[in-house]
Amino acid sequence: MKTEILQQCISIVEFLGSALGQDYEVVLHDLDTDPPAIAAITNGHISGRTIGSPVTDAALQMLSSRAYETNNFVCNYKGLTEDGHILRSSTLFIKDSAGKPIGLLCINFDDSRFAELNNKLLNTIHPEFFLEQHGPVEHFDSQEPPKNTFSSSDSTTESFSMDISSLMQKMFDDATMSLTTPIDRLNQYERKEIIERLQEQGLFQLKGAISFVAKKFSCSTATIYRYLSEISD
Repeated sequence: MKTEILQQCISIVEFLGSALGQDYEVVLHDLDTDPPAIAAITNGHISGRTIGSPVTDAALQMLSSRAYETNNFVCNYKGLTEDGHILRSSTLFIKDSAGKPIGLLCINFDDSRFAELNNKLLNTIHPEFFLEQHGPVEHFDSQEPPKNTFSSSDSTTESFSMDISSLMQKMFDDATMSLTTPIDRLNQYERKEIIERLQEQGLFQLKGAISFVAKKFSCSTATIYRYLSEISD
């Protein structure tokens, strides 16, 4: 049944990619592979990913926080490609009959082409000195934000890694960016705090994550397992 559901979703990916056009990247992640990876993608030129590329850091965080238990989908959170394009991303949880997520259907919209057209239009209708003084005209919507937006969108930006090692490195960097003490000088309480952040991000859902973090901390994998056990307790 799971295979049949995902096989149907592959056709949906192809359909949406063709119907929406070149500015919409449509992606299907198979969560049953190890590690979870892209099973189908259209307009992959937007993020540079292909079939077999890993899930994103934001997707792992959604799964780790069990967002799928209270939402069927999350919409309109920020994505950032390696070449600096900001995307508007949305994810649909594909679940089995028991409510377990088996896949993710994601749409990433790149509006950079339209931003360029907007700037050209502004340059046409406004004097140059006006734009230099005030910049692009912006519209602020006073309505409440839409429901089913990713709860961590204010502090989380989705990144699109090409392989597992770069994904794990990105997640580790995010968890340690605020540190003022070198990694090799952290005490056990500080290490445990970092481990807890990484667990919340969903890093330990990836194969090899325990060894990766142990190497970063210059400690044994048993130590990382002990920290995780203490956090669970």
